[in-house]
Amino acid sequence: MANSQLLTMGPYGRGASGRIRAMARRADFARVRRVGLTVPGLEEGKAWNGPCLKANSKIAACMATHKSAEPGTLVVVVGEDVRDELIEGDPEVYYLRDHYTPWPTVLVRLALIDDGVLRDLLMMAARYRSADPGRRARSRRQ
Repeated sequence: MANSQLLTMGPYGRGASGRIRAMARRADFARVRRVGLTVPGLEEGKAWNGPCLKANSKIAACMATHKSAEPGTLVVVVGEDVRDELIEGDPEVYYLRDHYTPWPTVLVRLALIDDGVLRDLLMMAARYRSADPGRRARSRRQ
């Protein structure tokens, strides 16, 4: 398989079973966890039946699970302005799909960044989430 095909399909492309893709996401997230837990304010959590990193009890980063995302994609919450700058600056690494547009996230081709860049992204996510007041808690009906 040519390198260009690996970049567009990933090593666990369309023919791979859901179980193989899930195992690949866990393996990819092991690196994210290792780097992320060195960032002040980030802690490990769960989201959409998978691991994530949280800051201020809110998701900061997780592996993409929607079918529109490429395999090996990390979802990082950085804000719309930063997202747009990242995509404009390096569209080979950063991208967006319609499913993710409503949220302040950027999609990252994890295999194309080193641990230093990953740590910088996770630091941005931690700062964004720590400053983000989030949604108000819903009041209970009585």
